[in-house]
Amino acid sequence: MMKHSGPLVEVRNLKKYFPVGKAILKSHTRYLKAVDGVDLSIDKGETLGLVGESGCGKSTVAKSIIRIHPITDGEIIFNNTDISRLKPGQLMPFRKEVQMIFQDPYASLNSRMTVRDIVGESLEIHKIGTRKERLDRVRTLLEKVGLNADHANRYPHEFSGGQRQRIGIARALAVNPSFIICDEPISALDVSIQAQVVNMLEDLQKEMNLTYLFIAHDLSMVKHISNRMGVMYLGKIVEIADSEEIYKHPMHPYTRMLLSAIPVPDPLLSRNKTQTEMEEEIPSPLNLPSGCRFRTRCPHAMDICETQSPLLSDMGGNHSVACHLAK
Repeated sequence: MMKHSGPLVEVRNLKKYFPVGKAILKSHTRYLKAVDGVDLSIDKGETLGLVGESGCGKSTVAKSIIRIHPITDGEIIFNNTDISRLKPGQLMPFRKEVQMIFQDPYASLNSRMTVRDIVGESLEIHKIGTRKERLDRVRTLLEKVGLNADHANRYPHEFSGGQRQRIGIARALAVNPSFIICDEPISALDVSIQAQVVNMLEDLQKEMNLTYLFIAHDLSMVKHISNRMGVMYLGKIVEIADSEEIYKHPMHPYTRMLLSAIPVPDPLLSRNKTQTEMEEEIPSPLNLPSGCRFRTRCPHAMDICETQSPLLSDMGGNHSVACHLAK
């Protein structure tokens, strides 16, 4: 792992609420609280993994940081500058430093554009280089991500899913960003390709001094690539610690549930493995439980869990958890 030198990205009390219409027989607007008070810090050269079930708010955090979504409240500090209130015209320097690799390599590439235009578009937007220099840059990037330079004249439909994701990675690298958000970049790929892409991202990080926010469902893959791991549930961070620490000493019942669901390749170990049982399905973000949001699924819920929402508390050793059971 790389040495870190202070925070590049800080997210403070980030909130993103989506209006979903007025409540029945009521005049006020209802809101879906996709992200509800998230605090994160990502050091330069670090990879922070963000995990949780679908609908927990991971991708909304990512799109809020990159300003695809206007935020409801909070601060986004990038390289000591608060970019959360900047107007679109003021975001160009930030856009150059922060790029995103999207989940779906089929939907995220314009099928009517050649690979040369897809990868080189940001170079043109930021007015980097001449036409020939931009083409040379595109060809160099394609080779860097494991494709051929002559692929520049082809269209996305001519490539496999793994190759398309490599094109997406080349596009993210085009303007030499310092921070890349990887929004479930391997979930749509074959298992045989996933490890290749993750290993390539690690190599690129070392070579180009990149900082990653890596979002995924697969905790074992997140552990492999991440220095630290944050666990999200219904819009909140419930646990955050070094990746090894999360695996060895999970404190939150939800984290233990996620870890227990990881398949074990050894049949004997799999039979002996105890899976954490959860009594209820995930609640709707439109009808959140009172107190601790996880209490309706938690086998250890107490009376206090129904009335008081636990705060994310430092447990020592760079390990924080939001749970009334943690001591």
